[in-house]
Amino acid sequence: MSQNILLIGGHGKVSQLLTPLLLAKSWNVTSMIRSPDQKVTIERLGQGQPGKLNVLVNSVEDVKNEADAKKILDQVKPDWVVWSAGAGGHGGAPRTLAIDRDAAIAFTKASIHNPSIKKFLTVSYLSSRRNKPSWWSEKDWQYAQKVNNEVLPTYYKAKLAADEVLTVLAKERLDEETKKGVKETERFCGISLRPGSLTDEKAGGVSMGKIGCEGKVSRETVAYAVVSVLETEEARGWFDMLDGEEDVRESVKRCVKDGVDCVEDEDLGDMKKNIADL
Repeated sequence: MSQNILLIGGHGKVSQLLTPLLLAKSWNVTSMIRSPDQKVTIERLGQGQPGKLNVLVNSVEDVKNEADAKKILDQVKPDWVVWSAGAGGHGGAPRTLAIDRDAAIAFTKASIHNPSIKKFLTVSYLSSRRNKPSWWSEKDWQYAQKVNNEVLPTYYKAKLAADEVLTVLAKERLDEETKKGVKETERFCGISLRPGSLTDEKAGGVSMGKIGCEGKVSRETVAYAVVSVLETEEARGWFDMLDGEEDVRESVKRCVKDGVDCVEDEDLGDMKKNIADL
C-alpha cells in the first residue's frame, strides 16, 4: 500500500541516500529542506522512481513549538514521519538545541497527537540513554560517557530529550489505542533508530539489537534500515545498530519477532519527569 511520508532534513547525507529507497517502494515522499538552493539536488533523487517526490522548502529552525509543526503536518498530510534533521555541529550549542531538541520535540508531539499519522521514526544515535544497559560492558559504558559528556555534550542532551519525549508519548498513544481495541497492525509505531558512528562506506550487513556501543555503521546501511523498520509491521521502540554480518531486513524482523527493544533498562517514570517541562 502506498504511504505518504514526510522526510524532515531531506538534504542530509542519510536522507539523500534514503529518498530513492522510499520512492522505489512506490511510497510518496515530501522532502523538507531548509533552502531553495537545495531543491535541484533533491529533485534529481526522484527521477525514474515509481513513488512521487515533493520538495517542501521550510527550515526546521523556524519550527519553535508544536503548533508550528502542526501547520506543516496539516499541509503535507503524511501517514508516516521520518526525522533525519540536525544542526550537524554548526551554529554552536543554541542551534543544536533549537534543531535537535526543540524542533524535533515539536514534530514528535504534533505527529503523535495527529491520529492519521501512524509511524514516527527518528534517527538518533547509539549512546543516547541515561542508564547503562545490562548487555553493555564497563568499557562500553565508559566510551558512551566520554562521547556524551566530553565530545558531544549538547548534542547528547538534545537527542536524549527528543528520544524520551518520543518514548513516553508513543507509549501513551499505543496504550490508549490498545484500550480502544485498535487492531495491532494499525496501532502507532514510535521508532528510535540508533546507529553508531556514521561512515560513507557502501551498505552492508548489520548487528542490531542488544549490542555494544563502540563501532561504526555506514550511512547507506542506516538508510536501508529506515526502510526495513518502516515496512516491518509492529516495529516500534529503540533499534541499536552497527555494521555487522546480518542482512538488514532479516535483522529488523528478528528484533520485532523476539520483542527486542533497546529502551530496556531505561526508567519510564524518570523519563516522564524529565520531559514534563519540555
